[in-house]
Amino acid sequence: MDQAVGKAIEAKADWKLRDEVLRSIPGVGPQTSRSLLGLLPELGKLTGKQVSALAGLAPRARDSGTVKGARTIFGGRAEVRTALYMASVSAMRFNPDLKAFYKRLRESGKAAKVALVAVSRKLLTIANAMIRDMTPWTPTKTCAPV
Repeated sequence: MDQAVGKAIEAKADWKLRDEVLRSIPGVGPQTSRSLLGLLPELGKLTGKQVSALAGLAPRARDSGTVKGARTIFGGRAEVRTALYMASVSAMRFNPDLKAFYKRLRESGKAAKVALVAVSRKLLTIANAMIRDMTPWTPTKTCAPV
């Protein structure tokens, strides 16, 4: 199945270019790139907030009356969230910008899962912007220094 998907991506110049742009991000490999291309065809056509909500990575309120509940993520495309999970874990190790982002969130008191979801959302919005502009990864331009 992977070989068939790989051949389909290689056959179309547009998909091949998108795949190369996505795979230039440290932490994004062939599986994540193929998943994003197949499961999120809107990538590059929406704003960062819209693509995060579409993937189900935007925090939503669980409020009722005067009770203010915890913000959680749900809805959207679960397959995209699943694909981004391992990419986020890998990116936290090999992508210096996202590693610093995760570390900053943890030092400010955020829970590990909350920080991981924030990294996933940031990774998705970075990928969205890169596909929109069709520019490969450049650490100094993609993320602000910490």
